[in-house]
Amino acid sequence: MQEERRLTWLGHSTVVLELDGTRVVTDPLLTRRVAHLWRSTVPDFDQEVDVVLLSHLHWDHFHLPSLKQLAGSRTVVVPRGSERLVSRVGFTSVVGVRSGDTVQVGNVELTVTHAEHASSRRARTRAEAVGYVLRGSRNVYFAGDTDLFEAMDEIGKVDIGLIPIWGWGPTLGRGGHLDPKRAAEAVRRISPAVAIPIHWGTLYPRRLHRLWKGPLIEPGDRFAARVAELAPDVQVHVLRPGDDEALLSGI
Repeated sequence: MQEERRLTWLGHSTVVLELDGTRVVTDPLLTRRVAHLWRSTVPDFDQEVDVVLLSHLHWDHFHLPSLKQLAGSRTVVVPRGSERLVSRVGFTSVVGVRSGDTVQVGNVELTVTHAEHASSRRARTRAEAVGYVLRGSRNVYFAGDTDLFEAMDEIGKVDIGLIPIWGWGPTLGRGGHLDPKRAAEAVRRISPAVAIPIHWGTLYPRRLHRLWKGPLIEPGDRFAARVAELAPDVQVHVLRPGDDEALLSGI
């Protein structure tokens, strides 16, 4: 029997991938509120996963309350240098990686990629940002948080690219992020069969979204329009938080 392949975007950089019998969640952010920000929707997540992937230590990606919900015997893959910090949360299987490493998790092979994003610090821990390519019956690139970088076109064959296109709330934030235009250029360089925008439309200062809804809606549409210009052969699937879909049997 063929294993189900499915992708669910829970919002921001949190994606659940079911690939060849291995269930992976990226940068889990599972609470209603994060610091002074509130989610546009509350994720519906049963927390049954095999592997947790963390891209870097910034608070909206390395979210301790969410990680505590998932701690235990699951494997967590983290940027090298942050292993002890994650172990303190309660994970018993912690794998530290850096760009260029390859790790087998279940039936999926992980290739760790560079991410052009400022190194981050939590407590006294500092670690570089990374991305991941998950290779199985489909190849999925999770970029984490990144700007453009020279080696993007060397990532290799990718069926699905999970591409960050914004920051949080109404602003893009400081350096090391892609906006819709630059994210479309990333798609042109990577040339996945399908591009799915992430890291947008989720977090907002409370009540401000009632007055200014554009940042919750517009980045995805702007990204899709720009990809159509720069990489017309790439399909763009603009999801909303909580949407899921099969991992495209035709690609």
